[in-house]
Amino acid sequence: MSDLLEVLEVRKYPDPVLKKISQPVEVFDEELEKFIKQLFEAMRVHDGVGLAAPQVGVLKKVAVIEYEDKSYVLINPKIIDRKGLQTSEEGCISFPGIFAEVTRSDWVKVETQDTKGNVKILEAQGYLAKAFQHEMDHLNGKLFIDYLSSIKRNAIKKKISKHTGGHF
Repeated sequence: MSDLLEVLEVRKYPDPVLKKISQPVEVFDEELEKFIKQLFEAMRVHDGVGLAAPQVGVLKKVAVIEYEDKSYVLINPKIIDRKGLQTSEEGCISFPGIFAEVTRSDWVKVETQDTKGNVKILEAQGYLAKAFQHEMDHLNGKLFIDYLSSIKRNAIKKKISKHTGGHF
């Protein structure tokens, strides 16, 4: 058997799975570890900084992030503290070619679990904090366009509709 991982297909907006709420991970096993490797691989194939399980059609509370040569795995993550605000441009693998200014917390403290189920506390600031929040939103069925005004959100939907042949 080959050691090559099957590259997961990334779902694109308006796929309805992107708006669904994920379920907590309860089984911490080799299958979970394999899935996390597949998430990292799919994220890299799409030149992303992060990828959440719902973006590949799996409704589990799992996300991965790679930033400044560090890898982060978020399993059942919760923000337990936050400070400050930052506004910066965001994009998303599920919205190819779409970018918008989004305001989020500048610093977050996150309670998460590792692949063995152990609870870990992570702190992130700036860009990394933005990435944590973006991926955690995916686990709750929230998309970065949900932070935009209805005018901006509708403009993005119209642009996507043109590229998908009007299929919404």
